[in-house]
Amino acid sequence: MSFINNSPVAATPKEAVMEQIRQEAAIEQARRLIEKMNELCFDKCIPTPGTSLSKKEEGCISMCMEKYIDTRNVVSRAWNQGVQRIQREHPTRVGALGRF
Repeated sequence: MSFINNSPVAATPKEAVMEQIRQEAAIEQARRLIEKMNELCFDKCIPTPGTSLSKKEEGCISMCMEKYIDTRNVVSRAWNQGVQRIQREHPTRVGALGRF
């Protein structure tokens, strides 16, 4: 794969399709992250919805979202390190694990 203006350019049609799939998967993963974060933080921080958020609710949501993202990043790094370790130890058994 080559790069033009810091954007990947596929050398073959197969690589182009694979890159498009990777990009769509990343977008879907981000959408699910935001959806889950909204659900969890809303339930935790806003006991009775109203027409606006109080300062306390705003602060709670902000902290909740930061903690959720930080936690997800820690879990993701640990998962990827585990997959890499398994790849090194058992290179033929990795296909089903993928990336988190």
